[in-house]
Amino acid sequence: MPDDLVIRSRRAVLPDGERPAAVAVRDGRITAVADHAAPLRAGAEVDLGDLALLPGLVDTHVHVNEPGRTEWEGFATATRAAARGGVTTLVDMPLNSLPPVVDPSALKVKRAAASGAVHVDVGFWGGAVPGNVPELRPLHAAGVFGFKCFTADSGVPEFPPLTPDGMDEAFREIAALDGLVIVHAEDPAALAEPSSGAYADFLASRPPSAERSAVERVIGLVERTGVRAHILHLSAADCLEPLAEARERGLPISAETCPHYLTLCAADVPSPDATAFKCCPPIRDAANRDALWAGLAEGVIGCVVTDHSPCTPELKRGDFATAWGGVSSLQLGLPAVWTAARARGHSLRDVVRWMAEGPSALAGLTSRKGRIAVGNDADLVAFAPDESFTVVPGDLEHRHPVTPYADRTLTGVVQATWLRGETVTGVPRGVLLSRPDRRRTEP
Repeated sequence: MPDDLVIRSRRAVLPDGERPAAVAVRDGRITAVADHAAPLRAGAEVDLGDLALLPGLVDTHVHVNEPGRTEWEGFATATRAAARGGVTTLVDMPLNSLPPVVDPSALKVKRAAASGAVHVDVGFWGGAVPGNVPELRPLHAAGVFGFKCFTADSGVPEFPPLTPDGMDEAFREIAALDGLVIVHAEDPAALAEPSSGAYADFLASRPPSAERSAVERVIGLVERTGVRAHILHLSAADCLEPLAEARERGLPISAETCPHYLTLCAADVPSPDATAFKCCPPIRDAANRDALWAGLAEGVIGCVVTDHSPCTPELKRGDFATAWGGVSSLQLGLPAVWTAARARGHSLRDVVRWMAEGPSALAGLTSRKGRIAVGNDADLVAFAPDESFTVVPGDLEHRHPVTPYADRTLTGVVQATWLRGETVTGVPRGVLLSRPDRRRTEP
């Protein structure tokens, strides 16, 4: 029986390394990964030549903000940007939309807003906030991929942080579900209001110690409750030591970092009004950045995801004391990371491990996403790893073209993206995902 599509590349990035290969697709799934010249029969064939063939990236940290704050972003614009950046699966955060996803009814509202609008596949995180422990079990049964919580102010009043006692209660319930908790870890006792709008004062207001003490608290809770935990958007390299020690002791804790922490540094911020660089936790100095790369190479950090967190241009105006904190990079994450990774001697295989396989494993999607392997969805990316471009904000697909990468030259261009074997075009063909092991958890 002929396949629907065969894609050949001399640089296919496979789980066992990079090599020439031919990938066959039928009914949206990969049916064969064969030698480059294998005589495969298909209705259509694409020869990429020396373009790299990557698995579609998986971004488990995206703020789409719809419904309720669709003027900040939205499913149509965010998923178009994702596809342009080689991301074929994303998992949407439970906050900044209204209502936040802290109960099953809010999840239904979120799914209704996304239905028919997405250009890539989309899943959803739930939220753990004060008072919603009774909602965690039904949210888990409804298919969320895990539960996000904050240890400090989230920036929006409808998603407050958990107190230490609240974390203990929520973590125990999530552990009983064999669920996953993902944590924005900053210690509020170590944070302060910036003394001015300058970047240096904003940076000083959110020191590395704030992250480390919060991470150490999470590690203690993991040890006491047995919950699986994941540290979000790690920016402070001081956290690598306790994380490595916890993992050596066999504790189920992992961590991610983001393209902006790996590719930018505090010295890159040109002026107090360059608020496209503002995010929480903040972009730190070059030595810290080098240490994050070391933590990534050593496996202490297992994922690189964007934390795409846009807002309206009005909220980005002002200075570092007043502007909204969030970096928009969904379309640029792959070339930004590849530009820095290749300069440090890393391979495309490394980037795929960090940006596709690692996030896929975090979300429990390994059997479907993040790898070019028989049986997986045919989510694929044609990537020109040696082609450079200058970032023009007007070329970005997300709703508001505000980015700290404006006018930077990056290397690596996404030439085409396939979702389940079909080229992503202007027609939304994405599906809404539930946690693959979803099962009823009522008593």
